[in-house]
Amino acid sequence: MDHWRREILDSVNGGKTVIVFMTDLIYLSIATGEKTYSGSGRNSRVTRIVTDYDNYRFLPYSLKLTPSIGRGMALSVEKSEPLVEYWNEFGEASTYKIIINDAGSPGHILTRNGNKPVGLLLRSKVSNGALVLLPDLDVDAEEFTTAGKGNQTLWSKEGQRFFSALVSAAVSIDKAIKSSGEVTPEPSWSATARFKLKAEIEIEGRLSALNAELDRINGETSDLKARLSDVSLLRGLLYEKGPQLEKAIIKSLRLLGYSAEHSNIDNIELDVVFASDDGRLIGEAEGKDSKPINITKLRQLALNVHEDFEREDVKKIAKGVLFGNGYRLLPIEEREEPFTDKCLSASTASSTALVSTPDLFLVAQYLSDNADSDFAKKCRLAISSTVGRVCFPPVPK
Repeated sequence: MDHWRREILDSVNGGKTVIVFMTDLIYLSIATGEKTYSGSGRNSRVTRIVTDYDNYRFLPYSLKLTPSIGRGMALSVEKSEPLVEYWNEFGEASTYKIIINDAGSPGHILTRNGNKPVGLLLRSKVSNGALVLLPDLDVDAEEFTTAGKGNQTLWSKEGQRFFSALVSAAVSIDKAIKSSGEVTPEPSWSATARFKLKAEIEIEGRLSALNAELDRINGETSDLKARLSDVSLLRGLLYEKGPQLEKAIIKSLRLLGYSAEHSNIDNIELDVVFASDDGRLIGEAEGKDSKPINITKLRQLALNVHEDFEREDVKKIAKGVLFGNGYRLLPIEEREEPFTDKCLSASTASSTALVSTPDLFLVAQYLSDNADSDFAKKCRLAISSTVGRVCFPPVPK
């Protein structure tokens, strides 16, 4: 949802027209990634924190939406000119499934009874882009496809006509929005070759070539952004918490030569399970904004280790490792001891290793740039042989 919210907002502010067909509003609950713990020993309980959500959180604007359904609609009298050609073609085939209760706009498509907004055109304040919210349109009608040879599904003539008209209407919306004033969208018949100007054809050819180059650049940019995000994931060891900290830990452990992954087997959810020739280990991750890591997570880790050992396929108890990112929002040089005194003493009693994730970052940073199997082995040995705070070997210069 966060990804598409950014993508849509960037597109609209970049001068593009984004069209959304408003399908059913669906309410749901999602896990936030946060947990609370209560009790101890066999009476301990883990509670996963959830929050209300819905399938329209991808919209970059805050709108109050209400589920409703109907067919009776009409264009608003004011400022709906960009939608005229589209509505003439597809208005009768449209079904509204959502009422848009946005006090900032009267709506551009309204219900016939009650004049409630079911379609909206939101213009960008920084460009000539816009987000267009339209009532739902059935694009999966049976008459749009036909059976071909060998059970192949083909477009029918009706389907070809429908989607050709839909593309033409979408283009007309975009052209009208791009115009400086409220103008009549150009009908498709006037844009045929018969009425084209020579200069117009030449400019369109140059635009087409530039758009192709932009597509190539945008594709390369998206690929580089994805690679950059993956490469920079390790820095989460310095400041992250929750699932993002877990991902950074897993990536760093793989650099150390472990096989590492998140695990959820038999309703036993483990932040990270990692193994090498030195043995199998179970890790729990915790980040604190402005405090050290306390004994609570150590207790949860011990419970996870014992529940894991109760599984039939596990023959040897795993070693517990608590990965802590205490004082995570402070600069590294201003941080105090990342684990409380109780946590340090309890780790000795439970034979648990404590790993400060900023310490882990330093060795992962080196191994990310250098293929050094000997140093990686020394780091693994430090984790497997240590009870209490782990001290990694000095990073080679």
